[in-house]
Amino acid sequence: MKKDICVIFGGESPEHDISQISVTSVLNNLDQRKYNIHTVGITRDGRWFLYTGDWPKITSGEWENDTEHLVKAFVAPDVSYHGLIIAGDRREKQHIDVFFPVLHGEYGEDGTIQGLFELAHVPYVGMGVLSSACGMDKTFTKVILNAAGIPQAAWVAVLKGDDYEKRADEIEAKLGYPCFVKPARLGSSVGIGKAHNREELIEALNNAEKYDRRILVEEFIDGHEVECAVLGNAGDVKAATVGEIKPTVEYYDFDAKYNDASTVLVIPAELPEETIEKIREYSIKAFEALDGQGLSRVDFFVKHSDGSIILNELNTLPGFTHISMYPKLWNAVGLGYSQLLDKLIELAEKRVK
Repeated sequence: MKKDICVIFGGESPEHDISQISVTSVLNNLDQRKYNIHTVGITRDGRWFLYTGDWPKITSGEWENDTEHLVKAFVAPDVSYHGLIIAGDRREKQHIDVFFPVLHGEYGEDGTIQGLFELAHVPYVGMGVLSSACGMDKTFTKVILNAAGIPQAAWVAVLKGDDYEKRADEIEAKLGYPCFVKPARLGSSVGIGKAHNREELIEALNNAEKYDRRILVEEFIDGHEVECAVLGNAGDVKAATVGEIKPTVEYYDFDAKYNDASTVLVIPAELPEETIEKIREYSIKAFEALDGQGLSRVDFFVKHSDGSIILNELNTLPGFTHISMYPKLWNAVGLGYSQLLDKLIELAEKRVK
């Protein structure tokens, strides 16, 4: 018997467009011989719809105007529904076996929608409520991983409303230039700036606060940018190989990730085997420190100067586009895209409480 899988995409986050690209790849690789696929889209202003139209329209955002194939629908927190309420002419229930959120950023990977799935008592792909919330906030992640003994870049946490000139004194003394400024609770390189002096630092802080009231400033690490994919539940976690990103721009920003075809992904990374194994070890350790389940992509720098490993960040719902590193890393070790999705659904059903 086929399983009913509800794939949720879009959302109110600035990463809405990336979700639409990721989800199209997911939908194209889910095995329709195994699954009845239900697609729920969330608009930028937070409206939920069951979408029954053509999947290619999702990537461009045209789905929102395809009114013939839209009907209001939402996750029912009442456990007796075990899935969706479809609020059409005749209110219906749609049983769902597993929710698959392909939602990047706030309201998608920060624990909020995970809490809704928990209320509904329906299995879901990805991290749980607490690990999603902590993993979404880069400053909380740093505190947790520091306690786990994992090396990280030096950092300073800044709040919107702080006196940025005074905070700049602290940042310059602790981190120096250049440094990176990031909204604490966003991904896909949205709102990130690289500062080479105080003027650029203040400008980057002012830009980052448009996206989040919590801001992370990190020291610059001169090194290889590498990523590792993690998969599993508590007690049985595995890491794929390690891939290296070689952007042709100064740093791996939003355009480099999603629009710049010149960015090169090297899989496996051209690093000593012992370095790759240590990165895999750190990746699993970081995942477990956050009580991870399902999947994560863990990003590192390997310093050019001495080959030491520095953890950059952990992404609890990595990109799933056709050029994204996470599925490519698993494919490199023999787990194809469709098999990876099967495994994620299986892990969701076997989530450890």
